[in-house]
Amino acid sequence: MIVLFTDFGLHGPYVGQVKAVLHREAPDIAVVDLFADAPVGNPRASAYLLAAYAAWFPAGTVLLCVVDPGVGGTRPPLVVEGDGRWYVGPGNGLFEQVRRRAIKTRCWDIDWRPEYLSASFHGRDLFAPVAAFIARGEPPPGVMRQDMEDRRPDWPDDLLEIVYIDHFGNAMTGLRAALLPPRARLAAGGRVLGSAMTFSDRPPGAAFWYENSNGLVEIAVNQGRADRELGLAIGSPVDIVS
Repeated sequence: MIVLFTDFGLHGPYVGQVKAVLHREAPDIAVVDLFADAPVGNPRASAYLLAAYAAWFPAGTVLLCVVDPGVGGTRPPLVVEGDGRWYVGPGNGLFEQVRRRAIKTRCWDIDWRPEYLSASFHGRDLFAPVAAFIARGEPPPGVMRQDMEDRRPDWPDDLLEIVYIDHFGNAMTGLRAALLPPRARLAAGGRVLGSAMTFSDRPPGAAFWYENSNGLVEIAVNQGRADRELGLAIGSPVDIVS
């Protein structure tokens, strides 16, 4: 299975072009869309999403991950193996949280290059073929690193910020809910929010936080949009009040 995690957007040709390459190189491998709307040009926020959502896929899954504002620059192209899952994408911190949370990781610098490599679309020209090679059972086309040099020591293990706004206007954070007591109160958008297990625990229009289905703290408004009602966007801070 190949899983797509990108900021390419839900419209336009980019996801389709990547899928065309995957179909050409690995026609018998299933391709699953996870995110096409990861935080645009923001590998830091995306790193927390990727670590939370990749954990639900079985060992052997190849995750093609492209949030790459430095495409064509000096950032290295990488293959990372973490607890049996494979990650292909740019070495810009996108795999930082995967590396920290995995029990065992390995990393390769990709040294393979296609006949044609555009300066602005490595997702299609470089990362997609490499993901297909690995999904076919081939070894990573590169040199194994002794250490992941793209580490970001200044990035916290959990991020007290909004990292994603979903279709319903719910605001996901980079904070794992298991680290909070059940009755913790959070401050976001100028409001202090209590917790709830389910949406029905709060009346319509009430704002609250809850543990979402992937283990992250998420802020919501029952039958409303938290992003609009609380003025939340990617990067908005969240504080633990008590």
